Amino acid sequence: MSRGEGDFRLTGLMGWPVSHSRSPRIHGYWIERYGLKGAYVPLAVRPERLPDAMKGLSALGFAGCNATIPHKEAVLRLVDEVDPIARRIGAVNTVVVGSDGKLTGRNTDAVGFIESLREAVPAWRADAGPAVVLGAGGGARAVVASLAERGAREIRLLNRTPARAQALAAEFGAPIAAYPWEQRAAALADAALLVNATSQGMRGQPALELSLERLPARALVCDIVYIPMETPLLAAARSRGNPAVGGLGMLLYQARAAFEAWFGVTPEVSPELRRMIEATI
Repeated sequence: MSRGEGDFRLTGLMGWPVSHSRSPRIHGYWIERYGLKGAYVPLAVRPERLPDAMKGLSALGFAGCNATIPHKEAVLRLVDEVDPIARRIGAVNTVVVGSDGKLTGRNTDAVGFIESLREAVPAWRADAGPAVVLGAGGGARAVVASLAERGAREIRLLNRTPARAQALAAEFGAPIAAYPWEQRAAALADAALLVNATSQGMRGQPALELSLERLPARALVCDIVYIPMETPLLAAARSRGNPAVGGLGMLLYQARAAFEAWFGVTPEVSPELRRMIEATI
């Protein structure tokens, strides 16, 4: 792993823009909490300068970096190696710089999503029953890839633009099948998991229009949005007794996986950290 001067490990977040990101707070908290020598800095990189920025990571002594919008797909083409889950998702959100300067691309959104579910429902299993996933963008790709990898036997994918869901289902293959958006309420029958991976319900966006009447009472409901923390979908799920989990856990657990790759320490997603980040939302 590449290092800066001595044992100091420099890490950061490449995006455009990056000022809104909570990642510097999360990683800064862990660096201080574990008494490590290092820093996590925001790196505002214009899309046209991304290739130059990636080439500079090793020369500047970075141990690695995260990538966020709009760079996740482009970074995949700029690293030397890509792990299988990142390649399947088609996006890289974590780059690790090797001691030889080689760049490895990973996607920790997938493990972040799974760990957030397990935190909410420790006994949760991907093969417990059908999963319904709404959306066909980057977030949905990470969700369906992680569910399929962990043994989900049926994933019902729906998107407001049906062609995108159909294309994603065709690309990934079984156990993913695309359904028309108009069937989203009916698709909930006998589901064990419902995931909203669309922007609907996000602050400034319209709420997701979805009746939960046919959703089993024990089904887990997840919204990968974390601003606001309680989306209308989550509020509706909780009101009828369904276990529900928001997107903040996915953010924290994907960060944990990246931190471990850079620093060799598996940090705790503690109540204190969660409260600190919640206070910024």
